[in-house]
Amino acid sequence: MKSKTYYDELTAKQTIKLRELLRTLPPFAKEFFRAIDSTTQVRTRIAYAYDLRVFFHFLMDENPAYRNYDITDFKVSDLDHIESVDLEEYMEYLKVYEADEKHMQNTERGVFRKMSALRSFYAYFYKRQLIEKNPTLLVDMPKIHEKEIIRLEADEVASLLDFIEHGGGQLTGQKRAYYEKTKERDLAIITLLLGTGIRVSELVGLNIQDVDFRNNGIHVIRKGRKEMTVYFGDEVADALEQYMDGTRSKIVPKEGHENALFYSMQRKRIGVQAVQNLVKKYAKEVTPLKKITPHKLRSTYGTALYQETDDIYLVAEVLGHSDVNTTRKHYAAMSDTRRRQAANKVKLRE
Repeated sequence: MKSKTYYDELTAKQTIKLRELLRTLPPFAKEFFRAIDSTTQVRTRIAYAYDLRVFFHFLMDENPAYRNYDITDFKVSDLDHIESVDLEEYMEYLKVYEADEKHMQNTERGVFRKMSALRSFYAYFYKRQLIEKNPTLLVDMPKIHEKEIIRLEADEVASLLDFIEHGGGQLTGQKRAYYEKTKERDLAIITLLLGTGIRVSELVGLNIQDVDFRNNGIHVIRKGRKEMTVYFGDEVADALEQYMDGTRSKIVPKEGHENALFYSMQRKRIGVQAVQNLVKKYAKEVTPLKKITPHKLRSTYGTALYQETDDIYLVAEVLGHSDVNTTRKHYAAMSDTRRRQAANKVKLRE
């Protein structure tokens, strides 16, 4: 189908990026990446490459045994010389370190991710008996403290959509002209995110042929290239039709972008960062104390759907989660609304 073209191009670009990154790792690392090729997405392997590169640079910068090494000098046998204490030092190093003359910091999740990549790396060579020990199993993984899930309340959703629709009233000049040009598109994008819970990567990949108004559905390509029809309600349909019959119908797209559903101001398929920026721009006007991203809009939809249906399996299916436990963890938690109700239950003065 034509809708795959965007993902084919994206995968090709990511594959080239991965090849470039592999040149910055020890030569033997390629064996590991070949082994996980069929079980991981390209962007996952790119993240592994970045994370493993940090580890080898740590060894060259902080371990006297590798002070005179270049990245290409490392052999698989060097992995056997690393002790658990070295990995504990590495975890400490990850909190704050320098790379390309910049100070880099990692949260608990960042440290956890880099250690997970290293564990997978060691496990591959240990399983194939190319190294004799696996010290990553002797080091405790960092504890992850769960963060409160940020989402919009029902009144905030209404305020956000109202602001996009009517927020240009106070604007003048160029700002007013830009607002009018993008209003229908932005309203369609945010309404679609809030009304379906699709990922921002799925949204930017949509083609105009993927919208089916007869059945109120959109054809999306999810993680792992799984294809699925996601259905939407009348509010989403109205916003999409208004945009497609209005602003979009007047756009003359750049070559190669003719089928895209949503366009940037450059008349090209809109990108992930552009969508992230427009969500942030509008949300800070309505909920300045909440850091709202497209993923938070996905959380908002998932929470609302769970509260309305009490069906965690339906929520998992609609959101495209492969593991229902992921859904349960995120959407079955007590909402802000219930906590607000608790605030008035305890009286300090009668």
